[in-house]
Amino acid sequence: MQQEGFWNDAEKAGALLKKSKNMKDNIDHFEALKNEYEELNILIELGMEEEDKSIIKDVSDAYKKLSEEVEAMRIATLLTGSYDNNNAILSINSGAGGTDAQDWAEMLLRLYTRWAESKGYSIRILDMLKDYEAGIKNATLLIEGENAYGYLRSEKGVHRLVRLSPFDTAGKRHTSFASIDVMPELDDDMQVDINPDDLKIDTYRASGAGGQHVNKTESAIRITHIPTGVVVACQNERSQHNNKEMAMKMLMAKLIEIKEQEQKDKIEDIKGEYREIAWGSQIRSYVFHPYSMVKDHRTGEETGNVSAVMDGDIDNFISAYLKSKPIQH
Repeated sequence: MQQEGFWNDAEKAGALLKKSKNMKDNIDHFEALKNEYEELNILIELGMEEEDKSIIKDVSDAYKKLSEEVEAMRIATLLTGSYDNNNAILSINSGAGGTDAQDWAEMLLRLYTRWAESKGYSIRILDMLKDYEAGIKNATLLIEGENAYGYLRSEKGVHRLVRLSPFDTAGKRHTSFASIDVMPELDDDMQVDINPDDLKIDTYRASGAGGQHVNKTESAIRITHIPTGVVVACQNERSQHNNKEMAMKMLMAKLIEIKEQEQKDKIEDIKGEYREIAWGSQIRSYVFHPYSMVKDHRTGEETGNVSAVMDGDIDNFISAYLKSKPIQH
């Protein structure tokens, strides 16, 4: 019992150290922004004194940069959830729409990869099922970086695409759907009591790159939590053991999310802000034809620059979502 108490104290101490470091980093960041602001004021004053119009562009560029940094820090202050600071596990699943939906899921994979790269985050593909014709049926990514989960939790739900289908010889407009699910990656010291009898564990051959080893051994793992129906899978780690370890972390994250939302009436409500990957359940629409617009139906945020969004420019949607939600404690 004393040993158990020791580890509880150690976990609390680790959490406090992590919180302390985050607070120090935030203070340092604030001081850096304050210095930028003061330097900009000095530049403006010198320009006015010397009536030097050549500094107007420099001032404009510096002001724009500072404004963007201040806004980013302001949005970061909204990330107060228990796991907002953690890495994110993001899953993409194609829905209604056949081949178009699978192509749409692959487009979303590119979108979130581009977004993560723009933030300096690292990306690992944990699991992916490609279709022989086009696109992907599903994919799971681990996105590693500070506040990755805090930002990406805004993306959970059904995403709808409207476009002229490249797979329709008649060139007709099609509507396709894909869902996004997001979980925090849990720290190694985070544990959840899971009854082994509640688990159905399947092994299968990984479908990704890996040469002869992948083709001859069933290194991929799929775990089903029978009481809730939650299914997780991992195939791209180095061994079956590593795949199982990552899959268990994914399962624990999902079960913690479920536990924290026990007020929900049905398990379907907990698995995401959607009930079905089809009409009437979308959180955001991406319209390529007959006009260009991306609109978030939860916040009303929209833009006509569809190509920028598909290149990963989704910060305006993330910001609008975070501003619309109450502060979490």
